[in-house]
Amino acid sequence: MNILLLGSGGREHALSWKLAQSPTCSALYAAPGNPGIAEGATCVPLDAGDHDAVTQFCRTNDIGLVVIGPEAPLVDGLGDSLRAADIPVFGPSKEAAQLEGSKGFTKDLCARADIPTAGYVRTSSLEQALGALTRFDAPFVLKADGLAAGKGVVIAETREDAEATLTDMFDGKFGDAGAEVVIEEFLRGEEASFFAITDGETIVPIGTAQDHKRVGEGDTGPNTGGMGAYSPAPVLTDELQEQAMREIIEPTVKMMAADGNPYSGVLYAGFMLTESGPQLIEYNARFGDPECQVLMMRLESDLVELMLACANGTLGEVAAPVLSDDFTMTVVMAAEGYPGTPKKGGVIELGIAEADGAKVFHAGTKLDGEQLVSSGGRVLNVTARGSSVTEAQTNAYTALDKIEFADGFCRRDIGYREVAREAQ
Repeated sequence: MNILLLGSGGREHALSWKLAQSPTCSALYAAPGNPGIAEGATCVPLDAGDHDAVTQFCRTNDIGLVVIGPEAPLVDGLGDSLRAADIPVFGPSKEAAQLEGSKGFTKDLCARADIPTAGYVRTSSLEQALGALTRFDAPFVLKADGLAAGKGVVIAETREDAEATLTDMFDGKFGDAGAEVVIEEFLRGEEASFFAITDGETIVPIGTAQDHKRVGEGDTGPNTGGMGAYSPAPVLTDELQEQAMREIIEPTVKMMAADGNPYSGVLYAGFMLTESGPQLIEYNARFGDPECQVLMMRLESDLVELMLACANGTLGEVAAPVLSDDFTMTVVMAAEGYPGTPKKGGVIELGIAEADGAKVFHAGTKLDGEQLVSSGGRVLNVTARGSSVTEAQTNAYTALDKIEFADGFCRRDIGYREVAREAQ
């Protein structure tokens, strides 16, 4: 089978690495890809925003499955265009992708389905938002309604900070994503991520993870797209996962189907583990980045078979995903200046980073002649496995320290909470 993967980041490198391992994968194309993806796929200059061009490429190259990596093409409805041309797609429709594309849409669905989540108010003007602040106690959770590349959530510690942030949001800091802002109650607990795949009816868990969004060690500084992650997340016990499936994931999929917008693809749920159980923070309509990297390193099943079953509505007919008992960790090497204005063009020498079983996924790289250089904020995802989080952490940083990247930096404490628990 010929497969087309859309995207160019670390998530897509991890997906391409796993897709290429399938015995059913005859040819793998990636658009636009990156130097790491190009090691196992043919990269092509397709624009995911040009639905006709993508459709024509699929017809010309006999593509049997399209895997849409990033969220923007999903929210833009590329999946609908391809399905209209009878091309199987892994990823939800435009309407179903609103679970990520609109924070307000998801909160309203939770309210209708009685799904545990934080109290909220949807606001569409600065005046309305400032008035809504009186309904909440500090700290305030402020979310741009639309897609903001993982940076549209701000936790304001004081009312003054909240007012300033809201002013920035409605003044266009996040572009169209901030045309509407959701204000939420602040939930206390520990965050964890849960992943399930579904064809719109059958739902199958495919792993847990914890990531680190803040740029600084000890979870300080501004939010980023993610500075590292590990899987599985022991805090999400089997009991809590069953509760989350029963109270959050299953009602969501059922409600989407009942509304005429069946959800097909991966459903990535961010939970806050509160005293009363898991509460939904947000949904993503694609694999997380960098959570995908640690999940793909643990996945022992055929990813093509699972994705094709989701696309064809036959997930209930294939074996459930099998994941390794190992722990996996990925550490992000970012470019100086991230998450603000990252320095680009820094020379990278990977050396022998992968010598002991680690895997370096490319996130923001390009070739300058034959030299690998940085081209984005998050540049590399150094990923390793171990029998514990502590061992996976040691192996990941050992591999990372073999890389020469003068303009790069990383957090040195990824997984610190679980490492501390393991030491007790």
